[in-house]
Amino acid sequence: MKKWRGILGACALLSGSAVNAQVQDMPGGPKVDQLNLHEGVTQIAHDVMWLHWLLLIICGVIFIGVFGVMFYSIWAHRKSRGHKAATFHEHLGVEVAWTVIPFIIVIAMALPATKTVVAMKDTSSADLTVKVTGYQWKWGYEYLDGPAAGVKFLSTLATPRAQIEGREPKGEFYLMEVDNHLVVPVDKKVRIVLTAADVIHSWMVPDFGVKQDAIPGFLRDTWFRAEKTGTYRGQCAELCGKDHAFMPIVVEVKSQADYDKWVEEQKKKMAANADDPNKEWTKEELLARGEKVFGANCVACHQANGKGVPGSFPALDGDKTVLGPKDAQIQTVLHGRPGTAMAAFGGQLNDVEIASVITYTRHAWSNAGKGQDPVVQPKDVVAAR
Repeated sequence: MKKWRGILGACALLSGSAVNAQVQDMPGGPKVDQLNLHEGVTQIAHDVMWLHWLLLIICGVIFIGVFGVMFYSIWAHRKSRGHKAATFHEHLGVEVAWTVIPFIIVIAMALPATKTVVAMKDTSSADLTVKVTGYQWKWGYEYLDGPAAGVKFLSTLATPRAQIEGREPKGEFYLMEVDNHLVVPVDKKVRIVLTAADVIHSWMVPDFGVKQDAIPGFLRDTWFRAEKTGTYRGQCAELCGKDHAFMPIVVEVKSQADYDKWVEEQKKKMAANADDPNKEWTKEELLARGEKVFGANCVACHQANGKGVPGSFPALDGDKTVLGPKDAQIQTVLHGRPGTAMAAFGGQLNDVEIASVITYTRHAWSNAGKGQDPVVQPKDVVAAR
């Protein structure tokens, strides 16, 4: 019996060692067994860390002092030692002391905390402004000024569905990688203007000391100035629906020279990918483009097989709207369906993308050859807007 116990114990130890060997700190993200706050790469993050320790130490000293005196009094003046409870009505000195001392402590904590909060809210004199829009479940970025003015894109989870569903081993950046990073220059004040298109989201990057809610119909702002180049990761910090865990944030901080190169590349890419809604697209072109759009924007809810999620998202395979006249589906994709989880994509996708994804759904799975209006052109979407 002892022999088998020893063998089982050794196996458990080796198994645990193998698991621990696979788990590593995530660059720009959480660390293994991390208990403290992120060290941060901005002055605000450093101030938050300092305040955290200051308040923790003050509260710890108060806790030890108060409970130390209380427990000592209980032990040293207990009835079994012959002590009797004192009888007194009031003591002016004690009442002044326990009023003035806590007041001084509160002021000592409030002054540095207020200074940091005021600094967090000071978004003036920014070198760069980026509008960030939260969607279920992705982020939209649009550069409003500077050399990148006009550059905009969606940032979507890049973790393969096979990893999420357990059909493949989890990668190093599981649920923390996106297809398009937000790129900013180092040592520049970046103002983030936040809003949301559907529900409340929250843009949080711990290494920047930034967390700000994105609320539909409101514009709120925050800022950061990264002191080091690198890639930094965060997540939506507001419960925003079924796939709340699937909208990470990745910010890439580059040197000014590398940032300028990135801007130039984005401008060229935008010019090359400019879609002409007046062009007559072939069915094959729309299907190829639509499959990509569906994989990036629709597959999480309606599934790759078009069967949807029972009780939450309807199946597109055999759906009467998909098989019916094109106008109804165009309106649904453009404006969503109020009271349901179907979001409006009119502000996220352009006319070519909407036309192509609708055409794709009308030919995918068992829908091919069954419905009306099998091909939807971008000009149809333009007319419906």
